[in-house]
Amino acid sequence: MPLTVLTATSRVTVFPLEGLTVAYTTQSSDERGLGDIGLVTVVGKEEGEGREGGEDDGDSLWRLAHDLGGRTNGEDQARWIVTQASRARVVTAYTDLPHAKWTAHINRRFELDALFANHEVLMTGRIALVRAE
Repeated sequence: MPLTVLTATSRVTVFPLEGLTVAYTTQSSDERGLGDIGLVTVVGKEEGEGREGGEDDGDSLWRLAHDLGGRTNGEDQARWIVTQASRARVVTAYTDLPHAKWTAHINRRFELDALFANHEVLMTGRIALVRAE
């Protein structure tokens, strides 16, 4: 998938996952606002700070799903990633930003074969949370 850049203001849950800082938010595919697209991204530099060559592009989430989750196919890996994000939001033990401004650089879009945790699509990549002025 070519790189897609999304910018929005929405609820973002930020949580640690095996040495990564991960952000989870949702988007809707239409005007109903169902949040059927899950964005699970690795937190990168703040907007305007630039990207360093070694910064994570979100592929580490898929490697964790394989290595820790024991998942070998894309569908199972996507469900593992969504599960980690959903669990972090439900527990509310992590940072919940109700109106965060962000820019995400999406490098992978995965369509689930069935609705899972209210998501039909998982998008992964890197997100920059914009500092509030």
